[in-house]
Amino acid sequence: MARAEAFEQDEIQKLVNIRRVAKVVKGGRQFGFSALAVVGDGDGKVGFGQGKAREVPIAIQKAMEDARKNMISVDLDDGTLFYEITGIHGAARVYMQPASEGTGIIAGGPMRAVFEALGVRNILAKCIGTTNPINVVTATINGLVNAESPAKIAAKRGISLEQLRG
Repeated sequence: MARAEAFEQDEIQKLVNIRRVAKVVKGGRQFGFSALAVVGDGDGKVGFGQGKAREVPIAIQKAMEDARKNMISVDLDDGTLFYEITGIHGAARVYMQPASEGTGIIAGGPMRAVFEALGVRNILAKCIGTTNPINVVTATINGLVNAESPAKIAAKRGISLEQLRG
């Protein structure tokens, strides 16, 4: 328990989206809330989660817990990416490009939350297609999951890092 509490203190939590949803029943509509959250440690780990409840704070709490459970690890190159990445989920296509020091995070809302929680300091990103926050965040995470560091790529190919870089 103490370890979980210690982790919560130094993690970065971002609330991306809250929606009011309705369930139609015989007597009318029952309203609830859906929340999308991103959690990261600012040092290469990030996760996203969704929560649904009748009240906003409970939905947010559920989303944060879900995000903590779904954390992934991403290889970074001194606060940016190693190379260009494209992530796809549904109609959302996300293009991410490494940037030089001092550029900052140039990305739309849902992507910005993911990069800030991840610990990326310099990046250029563009969302193509749908701008649905759930699909954009999922596409961003999918792209980051599929990215590998040059060292891992060189090891897979059985060559040295110098040969890979040409």
